[in-house]
Order: sequence, then C-alpha cells, then structure tokens
Amino acid sequence: MRKIENNFYKKDLGNMGEEKASNFLIQDGYSILARNFRTNQGEIDIIAKKNEEYIFIEVKTRTSIKYGEPIEAINKNKKKHIVNASKYFIYKNKLNNKYIRYDIIEVYINKKSQLINHIKNVFF
Repeated sequence: MRKIENNFYKKDLGNMGEEKASNFLIQDGYSILARNFRTNQGEIDIIAKKNEEYIFIEVKTRTSIKYGEPIEAINKNKKKHIVNASKYFIYKNKLNNKYIRYDIIEVYINKKSQLINHIKNVFF
C-alpha cells in the first residue's frame, strides 16, 4: 500500500470518507441502499434513495487540494464505469422508469477540520 499525507493509507482514507458521506446522507434524509456495489462494469461507492429518486454516488476523499479538487479525479472512463454499473443495478432491481441521478460527494479531512461538499446531478 502507498502511504499518503497525514499518515493515512489511501484505502483507509477512502473508507473513512465513504463512512462520513453515508452519515451525512442519512442525516439529510437519504436511505442507503448499498455501499461499494461492484459489477464487472465498475463500482459505485454509495447507492441511496430519497423520496422517489435513486442516487448513484461517487465519493472522493482528500486531505488537501495539493493535487487538485476531488471532482477532477473523475474522468470520462470513471464516469462510464459508474453509469454501466448503475445500469446493472437498475436492471437487477427492476428500477426502469424510476427517477435517477448521479452525484459526487467530496470529503476533505485534515487534522483541523472536515468538510463535505455534495454535488448533485453531475453526469448528463
């Protein structure tokens, strides 16, 4: 494993960010349907529901913006994998003709503070 800033390991930092994002969503009235949903097409960090809308969420966690904003790490290829994985989830759970959207949650964690930025409707 590769060491990163603040002595966190990348996977541990990512898991911590996903946990904080899930708690943030629950406090905002979302139901968490799945975490780390994996298919051959890709992975979705969090699948949630609020009201009648299904939300596929990519979580990006950083300790600083030294290497850019978290949203910048989601390239065209990553979007394609998220969309393909979401199509499988929709098919598997018979969610055709339901409202869906794609969000990104940026989680910033450092020794002094934590910040969560929820960006809605990022794809399409």
